[in-house]
Amino acid sequence: MTSYVRYSPDLERPFPDEDELVRQVVAAMGKANQQVADKHRHGLRDAHAKSHGVLAGELRIQPDLPAHLAQGLFAAPATYPVIVRFSSAPGDLRSDQVPVQRGLAMKVIGAPGPRALDDGFTTQDFLLVNHPTLPFGNIAEYAKLQGILEKQPGQSDQQLQLTGAAARVAAKALTRVGRPLPPAVETLAAANDHILGETFHSMAALRYGDHVAKMSAAPRSANVRALTGSRVDKKAGESALRDLVTDFFTDNSAEYDIRAQLCTDTDRMPVEDASVLWPEELSPHQTVAVLHLPAQDAYSDARRRYADDVLSFSPWHALEAHRPLGSIMRSRRAAYPASSDFRHRFNGIEPQEPSDIKELPA
Repeated sequence: MTSYVRYSPDLERPFPDEDELVRQVVAAMGKANQQVADKHRHGLRDAHAKSHGVLAGELRIQPDLPAHLAQGLFAAPATYPVIVRFSSAPGDLRSDQVPVQRGLAMKVIGAPGPRALDDGFTTQDFLLVNHPTLPFGNIAEYAKLQGILEKQPGQSDQQLQLTGAAARVAAKALTRVGRPLPPAVETLAAANDHILGETFHSMAALRYGDHVAKMSAAPRSANVRALTGSRVDKKAGESALRDLVTDFFTDNSAEYDIRAQLCTDTDRMPVEDASVLWPEELSPHQTVAVLHLPAQDAYSDARRRYADDVLSFSPWHALEAHRPLGSIMRSRRAAYPASSDFRHRFNGIEPQEPSDIKELPA
């Protein structure tokens, strides 16, 4: 019988100089925010600035989950309304022909229970990226990543495409001889595949009720599983991903398995280092819910404005039962509000946190 690690606050081990490192990260993010806002005359997110689809859906908690999975939001069968935003990782509006990491952010509305922060909200956000680990996996390493990201607003799409191509060549060569990938190479070596066929990961850990987990979303329905590994047409234009998403959802629904990978060994599945891949042989991903996205207009002007300018997504919009864990997640407690405050202040828009799916425009 598998033994799952019990959650305890003692699992987290803050760095001695963590507060200063977080301050440096937030300051670097602020500089990048200002650069991009000056460029576009509009405030954008410091990461995942470009959206490709904004969808209303349902999160259907699976019935008859075993005790180790029936935790927190997933403790009992229920159906929750959700807002899903597909996006690209850079904090700038880049061509979809630039291969970068892609994201799926899911905002669950009406999540019951005590909060990780006393924010007065009833939402539970899950922020997922199509890569299982964060190469710069702790706050000390992440501070170095911010230095790289701070330079990107001054680079052209063509420069980023060339950098990505070089990283993919290096990654293939290193993999062939069994060498580990440097964090910068791993970060930049993304493939440019159809976003709806991707599997998305929390990368960092979070509390899972009595346990600890990483979360993921994997294609479930045959129509999105068929898109996995499908390359984006190089002639499809700068908004290729938006066009793929909107075309798909004009006539199709989609489903994704929402999965939990529970920690069984804190040495091999560390909480404080998000760069370490948790081995599936120690603990497989287990489905706890189904994300259902019906056919709809996935990118109306009103939805884009609401999702990009009004909404905020944060791992700290969370139940205490799903408290974010580890130094990367702790840094986001300060970083995400700072970025959101800048964006809303620059654009003169009041932020809102939804309490009803009807607040999402058609």
